[in-house]
Amino acid sequence: MPLGVVDVGANTVRLLVKAGDNVIHRRRAMLGLGQAVELFGEIPGEKVDEAAWTVAAFVIDARAHGAERVEVLVTSPGRQATNGDALIERLAEISGAPVRVLSSEEEGQLGFQGALNALRVPPRETLAVVDVGGGSAQIAIGTKRDGATWVRSIDLGSMRLTSRLLQGNPPGREAMEAARREVRAALIGIEPPFAEEGLAVGGSARALRELTGPTLTAEALRRAESILTYTPHDQLVEVWNIEEDRVPTIAAGTVILSALQEIVNVPLRVRRGGLRDGALAELEQRIRAARAA
Repeated sequence: MPLGVVDVGANTVRLLVKAGDNVIHRRRAMLGLGQAVELFGEIPGEKVDEAAWTVAAFVIDARAHGAERVEVLVTSPGRQATNGDALIERLAEISGAPVRVLSSEEEGQLGFQGALNALRVPPRETLAVVDVGGGSAQIAIGTKRDGATWVRSIDLGSMRLTSRLLQGNPPGREAMEAARREVRAALIGIEPPFAEEGLAVGGSARALRELTGPTLTAEALRRAESILTYTPHDQLVEVWNIEEDRVPTIAAGTVILSALQEIVNVPLRVRRGGLRDGALAELEQRIRAARAA
């Protein structure tokens, strides 16, 4: 049964339609809601409308690709904006689809489930899943059998950190050092339990593969930070083949991923699955349970 989910994040709005493990359709639009939240504390009315009409178009697109049910999930913009409730009401009104704001713990748990989807690992092996978004970042630790049993989140993502400290092109050494201090301060008191293996999901991690390869080790991340400190955006696109719309926030994403990798203390294998995959798996489970009742 094809199902769809629209993920409204700080950087992007993304659509994923799947039938079981088979991807039918993907789509995304860059809106930058998190930047508005960082600058103004709220999302301006015209930006709310833009998000609502984008989501409505994605819902129509999902149904055109056979999705029998479509849900809209809002992550950090719904939690952090002072007018988050107005955003949710407008999204529901225009799209006609059910809309819910995910708590940071729910976001971490769904990201964990999605990262492990179709991954062959021992059921009791302890894994850490790191997800750096535009407005927040999550660490979730657990097993495939039990799910995420430990989740922590910080209200600092690639978009927010870029807006605060890393708007230079390139950012330069002093700005990168300030960004590292900002991330370390946000992580004070977070002490993850032991993990045997690590995974990284999210746009920043996927974009970094061009610089680091498929595994984010401490050494690979330090090397990436050095490149991003001094390399102008146009060269990141031309020489390193990084997507143009990802380039402005990749330095911030790398600083956050480096700090998270350090505290979980295992290399992070980059995975494509994540929040949306976990949300679709959860939706399918709810539908099956309702039909069986």
